[in-house]
This record gives sequence, C-alpha cells and structure tokens, in this order.
Amino acid sequence: MAMREGHGDHVIAERILTTGFYLLLIASAILTPLFFIFRDPLLLTFGASSITLPYASEYLGWYVLGTPFALLSTGLNSFVINQGMSKKGMISVVAGAVLNIVLDPVFIFLFDMGVKGAAIATVISQAGSMLITIFALRSKNTAIKLRFQGFMPNQIGRIIKFGLSSFIIISTDSLLLIVLNAMLQKFGGPGWGDTLITCSTIVQSYHILVTYPMGGMTAGCQGLVSYNYGAGLTDRVRKSINNLQILITAYTVVMFIFTIFGSELFASLFTSDGQILSLSAHFMFIFECMIIPLSFQYINVDMMTALGQIHISLPLSLTRKITFFIASIALPMLFGAEAAFFSEPVSDIISCVAGTIIMRLQLGPILQKRIKEGFHI
Repeated sequence: MAMREGHGDHVIAERILTTGFYLLLIASAILTPLFFIFRDPLLLTFGASSITLPYASEYLGWYVLGTPFALLSTGLNSFVINQGMSKKGMISVVAGAVLNIVLDPVFIFLFDMGVKGAAIATVISQAGSMLITIFALRSKNTAIKLRFQGFMPNQIGRIIKFGLSSFIIISTDSLLLIVLNAMLQKFGGPGWGDTLITCSTIVQSYHILVTYPMGGMTAGCQGLVSYNYGAGLTDRVRKSINNLQILITAYTVVMFIFTIFGSELFASLFTSDGQILSLSAHFMFIFECMIIPLSFQYINVDMMTALGQIHISLPLSLTRKITFFIASIALPMLFGAEAAFFSEPVSDIISCVAGTIIMRLQLGPILQKRIKEGFHI
C-alpha cells in the first residue's frame, strides 16, 4: 500500500487496503468456528489439566467470539501506521488495553461472572480498538481511506507473501521455546531440569522486553521506506535505513548494559529464591549477549520486506530460526543442559553476519534497478 501511494497509484493503494480488510474478515470467518469447535483438544494439547480445563474452556469459548475484533484491530492498525498516523495507531492499542483493565474487575467481581467475565471484557476492549482503527481509516483527514469496495483478488498472493516473514517469526517462537524447554528438561533431569525451565521462563520474559521494541522500531520505519521506494527517492530510503540502524543500535547498547547490571533486579520481579535469582541473571546475560548483532538481523529482514524483496527477507528470517532450532538440540547433547541457553547468541551472530553481507551486496543493486527500470511490485 505504501509503495503504491509513493508511486502515485492512490486508487490502487486504497483498493489494497480494502483487500486487506476483507482478507481479515475471511480469516476471522475461518478461525472463529475452528477454535470454538476444537478448543478443548487445543487446550489439552497446550497443557490444561482436568482441573483447569473447565475454566480454560469457558474462557476460550467466549474469547474466540472476539476473533474478528482482534484480527481487524491488529491487522488494520498496520494500515494506519504505514500512513504515518502513528499516534492514532497507538491510541487504538492503548485505548483497548485501558478499557480491558477497567472492565475486568467490573465483569469478574461486580457482575460475578468469573472467567467468563474476563473473556467478555477482553472481547469488548478488542471491539473498542477495532472501532477506533476503522474510524481512523474512514476519517476525512486520512490520505488512504477504507472504502469497503474495490476488492482485488490478484493482490491476495502478494499480501500473503509480504506477511510471510513476520508470520514465520511470530508463529515459530512458541515452537522453538517448546524445543528449548524440552531439551532443558531432558538433559537437566527431574530436579535440575525444572529449575532450568523456571529460569528459562524468566529469561524469555526479559527477551520479549528486549526484542519487541526493536520490532516496533523496524515496523514503524517500513512504511517510510516503502513509500520512498515507490516514489523513487532512493537516497531517502538509504537515509531511513541508516538512521534506523543508529537508533536500534543505541537501544540495544543500553539494553546490553542493563542486562549486565540489572538482570538480577529484573529476575527479582518473578522470584525471591536466591538460587533462581542468581541462575536467571547468569542465563539472561548468556541469552542476550548478542543483542547488538541481533539489531542488524531485525533491520535486514524488515527493510528487505519493506522494499518488496521477499525472496531475500524470507530466507534471512528462516536462517535465524533454523539455526536456533539446531543449536538448541545440538548444544545440550554436546555440552549439557545449560548449553541450551547459548542457542540464542549463536543464532543471533550467524544470522547477523549472513544477513548483513547479503544486505550490503543487494541493497545497492536493488535501488539502482528501481532508478533505471522503474517501479515493479
């Protein structure tokens, strides 16, 4: 959408937005009944017991009814942000979170609805976020408006292709954590393995705190890069990528310093056990010791996606995941359970080196081709 708008294809840009809107509706229509029908088997697969299943099933049964609201609010928010309306995008997210916080005690305690009340509160808050997002896209001051007409079937493949890198990153995270924890349990044994998994939970919570802002920064820059690429302003594309690298590198340096001196403080939010505190701080440093190189990986993948180079961004995205998967299995087998925590820095540095080499070799020719041959998408 941003590329088309930058190239001056305003009508096509609006039709791409419309197509994205209807694809989200189609996804909602497919996923909602599937999750509702198979919610109990899914919950049992993800660890629900005979005691917790009735509560989890009741919660999920109501929660899945909000799937259309969740998908539309999240999906359409990207179209808001990629038009430069970052403040409106943030308002949508924050408003939903605040509404959820306010409604939870009302439905759970005041109306005495228990877990069902918590689910209903969440659904209502998601609906609120969705309405704010749609209002932003329908506003008279919005450059690229949601028109509800102009669906483009020929763009479905491109939209799915563009989202594939992000989908793989998000969808495989849980799978990789399951593998990591399984190796910790297997090679750590009944007692030590449980301790390592407890530490792993704390480490992963910290890792989310570190990496999500990086994803936010790169996502926030994608629309700018795509628009200028579509407009043929290749110097601004380079400048945007360079400034993004400075910003994220500075952020990761700060987080690396905090990891050295503040990891035990963070771990203390989860436990007061001295052994767990000490071990968690130690493993957090190991897990995050390559967060500065990791910043290059985020930029390489997301900026290649922003330039429409999916054939480059997708393999780069898979490189880190595959490396992590192999390392999380091989390292504990060779060096013991604790070595599993080295899977992250190993995958970070390998993907950084590979991605940066490819980025340096490919960026120039991609931008030169844009100048010489015109706009292709």
